Amino acid sequence: MKKFLIATCAATAMLSVPGAAFASTAANGYTAAEPVPLEYWAVRDALSNVSVSPDGKYMALMKIESRDGDPFIEVYDTSDLSEPVSRSNAKPMEFESISWITNDRLFGVSRKIVKTTVKQPEDHIFGYKGFFYDVNKKKFKQIDGSFELVSSLPNEPDHVLLAESNGPAAVSSGDPYAGNRPRSYFRVNTKTGAKQLVYRGGGKQRQADFDINGNVRFSEGWDVTSDEHMYYYRSPSDTSWREFLRVPAEEYTKLDFNWVGDVPGGDGTVGHVLARNNEDTVALWEYDFVNSKFLNKVYGNDKYDIMGVSRGNIRAGDDEIKSVYWFADGVERHFFDQDEKSMLEKIMAAVPGSDLTTLSIVSRSEDDRTMIARNTSDMDSGTYYLIKDGKLLKLGSRNPLLGSEDYSKVEYVEFPARDGLTIPAYVTHPKGDGPHPLIVLPHGGPYVPEVIVYDEWSQMLANNGYMVVQPQYRGSLAHGYNHYIKMWNEHGLAMQDDKDDAAKFLIKRGDVDADRVGMFGWSYGGYAALVAASREDQIYQCTIPAAFVANVSKQHKNRSDDTIKYFDELSAQRGTVSGIDPMKEVTNVNVPMLLIHPRQDRRVMFYHFEDYTSALKKAGKMDNVKTLVLDKADHFLFSHRYDHNITYYTEILDFLQKDCGPGGL
Repeated sequence: MKKFLIATCAATAMLSVPGAAFASTAANGYTAAEPVPLEYWAVRDALSNVSVSPDGKYMALMKIESRDGDPFIEVYDTSDLSEPVSRSNAKPMEFESISWITNDRLFGVSRKIVKTTVKQPEDHIFGYKGFFYDVNKKKFKQIDGSFELVSSLPNEPDHVLLAESNGPAAVSSGDPYAGNRPRSYFRVNTKTGAKQLVYRGGGKQRQADFDINGNVRFSEGWDVTSDEHMYYYRSPSDTSWREFLRVPAEEYTKLDFNWVGDVPGGDGTVGHVLARNNEDTVALWEYDFVNSKFLNKVYGNDKYDIMGVSRGNIRAGDDEIKSVYWFADGVERHFFDQDEKSMLEKIMAAVPGSDLTTLSIVSRSEDDRTMIARNTSDMDSGTYYLIKDGKLLKLGSRNPLLGSEDYSKVEYVEFPARDGLTIPAYVTHPKGDGPHPLIVLPHGGPYVPEVIVYDEWSQMLANNGYMVVQPQYRGSLAHGYNHYIKMWNEHGLAMQDDKDDAAKFLIKRGDVDADRVGMFGWSYGGYAALVAASREDQIYQCTIPAAFVANVSKQHKNRSDDTIKYFDELSAQRGTVSGIDPMKEVTNVNVPMLLIHPRQDRRVMFYHFEDYTSALKKAGKMDNVKTLVLDKADHFLFSHRYDHNITYYTEILDFLQKDCGPGGL
């Protein structure tokens, strides 16, 4: 690593651009102050899943070549990128993901729509198939079922470790109760597809974590009689679980304990964990599993939670922790390995607009001579680079239609809420001088944190002249326990005040016209946009609730887990039962709204849209309300195709310009 050099930096147009009818912004004569065609934002990712084989000989990627097209898998010889050595599609399915597992084999997942009706939460419209792909023979081997790659088992070249979901949802569905569903784990032969059961989750150990060699090591469970959370551990030599920690349910979130691996050079009884350990923020600790006690704090930040760790070259057997990261003004990191940091800094010197918060190594060969780097930031939708033998080559970007002049800068700010709590926020600045019209864009969850990377919605809105603020309101993770816990029972109340206070902060700063403020939100953000439309002290000219929770009591009833009291209470608090209920506020709606909902939404089911619009009609409140239903679309954006995106992007801008308050926003 110390000798790692970037000898050249060349740009190659390896990938074609989505939509042959679209030219570059420069060719169309657009200037930095004019919006690009809306179609540019609506296309799906042109390039994704770029990775190199363990020996560095091959590079695989997924590519979409037209606005209505499906992904192709292309495999290249890294010494000759002139044309792919293989190219495949998944018709009648479409590829979702691919990963290298040996020098000549890929594991992947494909999907297709298998039904058009969602009858229960997480019962989504897709069917999934796993597969192995032999690059040399250009042949697929199908695996029935919904699988997720747990480990490529670098010490077992012909096997991988896969996890299968035993619940009604796919493993990768994002189901909030997926963590409590039993999962089975299999060692699978990559040549024959034969599966051998390694561990079947059940009872109190429903799921498990594994080490680099495929040994089951860590699990969590609930004692439903005492409402306690339990933690279990195995060293590599153990044949059964050992309970090492038990905490009352109310201490579960306060502890926030997660195993991340062994301390190098030990016997497996001391490991690294991410935990709060009675402090406000999550830190990286050493933990003694035999004596059930925390040892040294390896690294922590008094202001931000450590969100994860970055490891070494797993393919070469190096699973040591190289750095930790947290969310602040970008994805910030602390490095334990200075060689790793030095390597990134050398790559940064050759990658325009990159720094340690934007640049990452997403794939690397065993000998570290061949790598894939990706840069993603507010000014870069995600650009991939091949590094081979010290030379760097630009491959292409997630959205090649956008030029550098089309992006808008994002500013990290902190402002005081009305009760004094400090709220972080990201502000996307449109071109030109203010004061600007403003869109408040609250995230979903409500606890799901955001950080400055490429955000298509805020960039699209800013490109069309709107300033956008994304407040990390109370309840957002990544900012410490005190910030998170303050959301309890405050849905539509103090949490809503934080969003209004973000707008007022920018108005006071002179960036925003106080008479031109709107809100757009998806999921919990959609709930917030419903609440905003009925507030008495109104600061918004209109709101756009999308995929929104409206009938909170029904949402809670459908998603409650009576076997675990704590989760049931958590669902109530996160599901807004203890806060403002939009169904009871319809008579107070006092601004125009555009209601958007996917018909096949598995997370916030379509009855929310039906119940709320029915209540609006009964209250005589539909005159200033427009609606848009997205068919064959799920809650999650990966299910949205070009026609979905262009439809609701067009409707949003049309609504803002024509129907948002007097004269439009």
